Amino acid sequence: MESRVVGVLGAGQLGRMFVEAASRLNVQVRLLDAGQSAPAKQICFVPSASNPAQSEHVDGSFADPEKIKQLAEKVDVLTIEIEHVDARQLQAVLDAGIVKEVHPLPATIALIQDKYAQKKHLIAHGLPVADFVSVGSESALPKDPAAAAKEQLEGVAAAGRSFGFPLMLKSRTQAYDGKGNFVVKEGGKAIEGIEALGNGTRGLYAEKWAPFVKEVAVMVVRSSTGEVRAYPAVETVHRDNICHTVIAPLRYGKDATVGQRAREIAEKAVATFGGAGVFGVELFLMEDGELLINEIAPRPHNSGHYTIEAAETSQYENHLRAILGLPLGGTALKVPATCMVNILGLADLDKDKDAILKTMAPAVASLTVPGATVHLYGKVGCRKGRKMGHITVVAQSDAELHARMEPILHALETAIEAAQNGSSLPKALLPEGAREAAQASSSSSFSSSAQQTLDSLSPITPTQPSSLDFKHPHPLVGIIMGSDSDLPVMLPAAQHLKRFNVPFELTIVSAHRTPDRMKAYARSAASRGLRCIIAGAGGAAHLPGMVAAQTVLPVVGVPVKGSTLDGVDSLHSIVQMPRGIPVATVAINNSTNAGLLAIRILAAADERYAAMMQRYMDDMEEEVLGKVDRLSQQGWDYVVKK
Repeated sequence: MESRVVGVLGAGQLGRMFVEAASRLNVQVRLLDAGQSAPAKQICFVPSASNPAQSEHVDGSFADPEKIKQLAEKVDVLTIEIEHVDARQLQAVLDAGIVKEVHPLPATIALIQDKYAQKKHLIAHGLPVADFVSVGSESALPKDPAAAAKEQLEGVAAAGRSFGFPLMLKSRTQAYDGKGNFVVKEGGKAIEGIEALGNGTRGLYAEKWAPFVKEVAVMVVRSSTGEVRAYPAVETVHRDNICHTVIAPLRYGKDATVGQRAREIAEKAVATFGGAGVFGVELFLMEDGELLINEIAPRPHNSGHYTIEAAETSQYENHLRAILGLPLGGTALKVPATCMVNILGLADLDKDKDAILKTMAPAVASLTVPGATVHLYGKVGCRKGRKMGHITVVAQSDAELHARMEPILHALETAIEAAQNGSSLPKALLPEGAREAAQASSSSSFSSSAQQTLDSLSPITPTQPSSLDFKHPHPLVGIIMGSDSDLPVMLPAAQHLKRFNVPFELTIVSAHRTPDRMKAYARSAASRGLRCIIAGAGGAAHLPGMVAAQTVLPVVGVPVKGSTLDGVDSLHSIVQMPRGIPVATVAINNSTNAGLLAIRILAAADERYAAMMQRYMDDMEEEVLGKVDRLSQQGWDYVVKK
């Protein structure tokens, strides 16, 4: 389909996943990195035409000008999987016509390499960033380190007077995964930060402390044709300054607009840079809802790994499509919920002979988790903190996602403890333990294939009733009522949701006495992951309609019987909503049917709830047929059971 050959500077894990995407489109790739066992080279051997025993890939540093030229001579288009390359040489091979295209543009790579220059660029284009200031010389690479260190010390003191402490001291270049950052908690600690960040050999800048409530990331793809598309905003969670987990889509109940605003900011930012490809935009979400750009990566990014399993088109395939000018693929999620967890080295192999086994414990645990996919990078050895792989889990709901993640995260914590204590792993987290468990499982007997199918379609076995049921952290259905006096009427809905293992929340929201709470609840419901709202109301019964007017979710109204008109007034109020504001309703006081209708709404997108609903209906039919049989046998002696 595509005759052009793509060259990639770097052959690490990002290059490995890029090669996988390219292979599906029959696009030939040549790689530049040191050694023949780099992760991407392991799965992409291209024999040399002159000597089939040798590879067409280039062996050497992706920052070596001669090696870059050597790669350029073999390909039509150059791109990167890491930004720490020689941008000037990329421009040189482009200017000389050795290669037809370089993406992103060398000027873009050079600009993003210097994080201070990157921030100035963003400010110049009206994009939001934390306040920052150069510390010492404006040069990214000072010529006199001793003099530069002295100037930087004075600069940090000035920044402290302006921003206050703590503040973040950052290296302008060679900064990633937390490397190149130092928290200066007070003025007296400035010298420690300067020494930690090169002691005058690198340019520095100071950034005002940003007390964020969430870290957010958006992957944006820009084609060489000018087309720009953003993936959904995600939440990233870091440990020790390295990305630990990525959760999609972003959930933030306080402000339903955060995800869309993050995408718009990211798209606007990427549009200011030249060239094509995927860009990773990292942002801080502040307490007041403001979004600040932290930094931008001009390549596929750790926060976009989830796209392989969870998005219509992975970031790697879209990067390929973008640099070749092919139509971009869809960026929407194709599953309701997903989470990626990094597999990081837990110990140094030269200090712990079981370092690799401990590091891989979450991967072993994930093999029994539905919806889990493991990606191992083929890296030799093990070093603490090194990215060795990742696991992506997909699910039909936030609640199911967290349940599926639990054994993986538990295995990770067990392995961390074993690495810290120098102890052994439980056998269940070792490959041989997993094999034995699989063999034992396969030898077990089952009642019938039909039963197995139904069991596989059912959500997790319902748990015992608990007060925590009313405030599930990841509800699919919200049950609200105007007063606690409505609780007896609304409890049957909750009981049926519990029976079907539907995570829900039950709370009081009054349309008249707490209008601001009602508005906030309705507008945040969808962004929190809810998919249906059951609203009970008596008398004027404004709650269902007012909520329906402020949410995109389906609302089921339950008319509550009052003291005067027996609930008919409530029923009429709910069903007489104006055109454009639909509210479903059920019989007076019949929250049972409201709960069942909510389950049917969920079943339209989740076949497991459909299977459970079919069982429920079959049970009702069996119950009625049993009564038919007893009536025919007992005749006048039949007693109606209440």
